[in-house]
Amino acid sequence: MLMSEQQPNNPLHGITLEVIVNRLVDHFGWEDLGECIDIRCFQNDPSVKSSLKFLRRMPWARERVEELYLMTYQDMNLDSPSP
Repeated sequence: MLMSEQQPNNPLHGITLEVIVNRLVDHFGWEDLGECIDIRCFQNDPSVKSSLKFLRRMPWARERVEELYLMTYQDMNLDSPSP
């Protein structure tokens, strides 16, 4: 079974966590992102590398980031922002 057949309805399919974090930081900035999602990796000396490390270990935090990403780009009426 091809990967695209496994998750045909997943709006995040094919988008890496790193791309999601970078797009959210570009859109909100670290300060506002840290206010939207109350986790320390976005508030205290934030970096993409440290955020990815934390989000990969904490599924609950990753879910919040993915939800914010989807809400942000659905609200902007963008099906899938370009990488």
